[in-house]
Amino acid sequence: MTILPLVFSMMLACGGDEISSPIPPNQDGNPFSLGRVGSSEDIQTSSSTGVVLMGGSTDVDQAFRWMIEKSGGGDFVVIRVTGADAYNNYILGLGNANSVETLRINTPEAANDPKVIETLRNAEAVFIAGGDQSNYLRLWEGTKVEEALQYLILEKQIPIGGTSAGCAIMGEYVYTGENGSIISTEALANPFDERLTVRKSTLINHPMLQGVITDQHFSQRNREGRLFAFIARLSSQSELPIRGIAVDERTALLIGTEGEIQVIGQNEVYFLEQSGLAPEVMSSGVPLTWDLNESAVKMFEASKMTTMGSASISNWAFDWTQYWFVKQGEIGFRSY
Repeated sequence: MTILPLVFSMMLACGGDEISSPIPPNQDGNPFSLGRVGSSEDIQTSSSTGVVLMGGSTDVDQAFRWMIEKSGGGDFVVIRVTGADAYNNYILGLGNANSVETLRINTPEAANDPKVIETLRNAEAVFIAGGDQSNYLRLWEGTKVEEALQYLILEKQIPIGGTSAGCAIMGEYVYTGENGSIISTEALANPFDERLTVRKSTLINHPMLQGVITDQHFSQRNREGRLFAFIARLSSQSELPIRGIAVDERTALLIGTEGEIQVIGQNEVYFLEQSGLAPEVMSSGVPLTWDLNESAVKMFEASKMTTMGSASISNWAFDWTQYWFVKQGEIGFRSY
C-alpha cells in the first residue's frame, strides 16, 4: 500500500503546516525542539556553500537531496515560528543526513536560548519553513539566531534554503509583510502604500544575494507588478542596480558554491535587473511610472529545460528576454 508518499505530500504542500505528525519528546532538554530523527549523536562533516530559493506549495524533493549532499551527510536543521515537525521524516527519507531536527523559534527568548543556538551552530544544513516573514524578521533579527546563521553562512559555509516566507528573507533586501500583504495592482497604483514595506535585512543577507530581493508564489499569484514596485522603491537606496529573483510554486532555484545556478521543479524562475535610472514618477498616492523608453527593468525567465550557458549569480550575464515597464500604474512587457 502506497499511502505514505501521499501523506507527506499533503503535509508539505504549504511548508509542512497542513498535517502534523506526532511530536516526540524534547531533545536534549531543548524546549524549542519539535523533535530529532536519525542519529542522536552530532557529527562534523565537510559542507559547502549553497542556497535554495523555493517558491512555495509542494516542496521539491531534489532541492533537499542537493542540500543533503552539500552538507556532507551532516545534521540538518529546520527552523520555523509556527507549524510542526513534518519535515523531519520527509528530509531524512531523501538522503543520508545524519539527523534532522526542527526548531520552533517563536519568542525572543527562544531566539536567544543557548540550546537553540547550540543546535543551529552544529548544523551542516539549515532550511527555513514557510510561514509569515514578518514574524521571522520581528523575532529573529538582531538575536543570537541571527549570529548563528551568519556564522553558518560566512564561516562554516553550509547550504541554506527556504520556501515561501523562508525564501522571502534570503536576500540583502526583503519585503517584510509587516503591515499585511499587497497585490500587484495596489503596489503599482501607490508605490508608497503602507503595506509596501521593503528594506535591507541583516538576518540572512546571503553574500550570493547582494542587491537582491526575492519573491515567491510568483506567477500563480500574479506578483509581477508588485515585484516591479519593490525594485522601483529600492532603486533609490543603492548605487548598484537592484535585482529581483522570483520563484514559482513547486519550483526551486539552486545556487552552487561558485554561483552556478540550476532551476528544478515544475515551473519557472524569473531574474530581473534594473536597467538604469530611477523611476520618472514615484510619489505617495500617485500611480508609478517607470518607463525609460519601455526599458526600465530587464527580465530573464528560466525553467529546468533552460540552458544557462555562462550565466551565474556571480556575473548576472543572462540572455535577457524581455523588458518590463510601467506607465501610470499599468505594467507592460516587450521583447529585449
